[in-house]
Amino acid sequence: MTDTAIEAAGLGRSFGGRRALRDCTFRLPTGRVCALVGPNGAGKSTLLTLAAGLLRPTEGTIRILGTGPADARERIAYVGQDKPLFPQLTIAETLWLGRELNPGRWDDTAARRVVDAGGLDPAARVRALSGGQRTRVALALALGKRAEVLLLDEPTADLDPLARRQLTGLLLADAGENGTTVVMSSHILPELENACDHLVLVDRGSVRLAGGIDELLAAHRLVTGPASADLAPHTVVESRTTGRGLTALIRPGGTLSGDWQTVEPSLEDLLLAHLRSPAAPALLTPPAEATAR
Repeated sequence: MTDTAIEAAGLGRSFGGRRALRDCTFRLPTGRVCALVGPNGAGKSTLLTLAAGLLRPTEGTIRILGTGPADARERIAYVGQDKPLFPQLTIAETLWLGRELNPGRWDDTAARRVVDAGGLDPAARVRALSGGQRTRVALALALGKRAEVLLLDEPTADLDPLARRQLTGLLLADAGENGTTVVMSSHILPELENACDHLVLVDRGSVRLAGGIDELLAAHRLVTGPASADLAPHTVVESRTTGRGLTALIRPGGTLSGDWQTVEPSLEDLLLAHLRSPAAPALLTPPAEATAR
């Protein structure tokens, strides 16, 4: 047994002359529900595909549950953005195929719970389903596999808000009951904040933030004060002058002196400040730190 679900060390991936990921080093403990966030083209999908063993790194390593992705394949479930399914099969046949391909691991109850919650007809063929319905079937296969690590790339992007909330609730309940590690990329920040306890922010192919969400938020302060105030020796992630005042997101390097008003930032404050300030130093909290190999 290992207490590490994913560990990347100096991980990089290039496509031709373009580097999609570079020098990514981080650790994700087991049992976490991790939000993988970043702008389009940041490298999130590439990172998930590497973790699933569908791509090989150009440089560095990635290990899943203490071993290579290929050796951990039976313990991983991956749902990509395209959600590939056999269009000619019915929903019932698709679940039967999932059971046949995962002997000894398949949880038919978990799979059917996802399908039934959407009111889907088991006799319906995949090619006749809407995008949101295909998402349900793909997630049913992922949960039915009873994997130890779920890798989900924009899993609920094509669902309406009510279905998205319902399906996210099913995923979280299942993960909590079975101790499953979930890595979920998404652009829907409010839902991530409520659903996830861990964060990995990828921007321009590099990991900018990684760690428990509570720890990352506690490590920063949103401060406001006079424009002439000095923020040394604190690490300034972003600062903006508005009128006579200054607003900044900082990582305190000691006690704040002067006339400052301070609050803990929201997750949105934290992410947007780091994305607007690509030169700001990265931060990995201790549970997320990994040793380069």
